[in-house]
Amino acid sequence: MKHALDPLDRKILKVLQQDARLSQREIADRVGLSQNACWRRLKVLEERGVIRGHTIRLDPQELGLGLTVFVMVRTRHHAREWLETFRRQVIAIPNVIDFFRLAGDYDYMLKIMVEDMNAFDRIYQALIDKVELETVTSYITMEAIADSRDLPL
Repeated sequence: MKHALDPLDRKILKVLQQDARLSQREIADRVGLSQNACWRRLKVLEERGVIRGHTIRLDPQELGLGLTVFVMVRTRHHAREWLETFRRQVIAIPNVIDFFRLAGDYDYMLKIMVEDMNAFDRIYQALIDKVELETVTSYITMEAIADSRDLPL
């Protein structure tokens, strides 16, 4: 593990993952620390990059993003210049929620959240129009069984 965490750090992180809106006092109370000791630990966790920000989780259905698609990409190109062009093109698409480089049968995986199939098709057409790809396979999700789970601590 890059950053060794003691049990109190893990408790703090677990509490924050469940509700990042809690005050330092509430966090301190839940993990059994004074407010000052908790604050010092939070600052160290932020400085070390363990805590990368404070966000909220939104319901995609309520925002009209009812279709989630996993797109698997295989390419013949592995040069740095091609990869940078591909990254820029993908990152520029706001509906790409997650983007990974893979080992295995495919080279990249994108998680795309859109309103409907027509919206996905527009993104797909733009993607294949801008960068040469060998194979693009899309998997349409039917149900999110466990997404946005907390990291195991």
